Amino acid sequence: MKKVIALKDLDCANCAAKMERSISQITGVKSCNINFMLQRMTLELEEDNSAILEQIKAAVKKVEPDCQLKI
Repeated sequence: MKKVIALKDLDCANCAAKMERSISQITGVKSCNINFMLQRMTLELEEDNSAILEQIKAAVKKVEPDCQLKI
């Protein structure tokens, strides 16, 4: 399942790369690509699961506490 999520207040490309690496390690996430310029995250998930999305939110907040996901 492919999911595109808008990001708000992502401040740097380095943080985006850290988020990609962290999110890619979550069980159930096949791939994660964050486009810093467009402020957009493209995910490929094994299934649409709220628990996976909560883990993704936590990973984003750990790297960039001010960043918000628009799911």
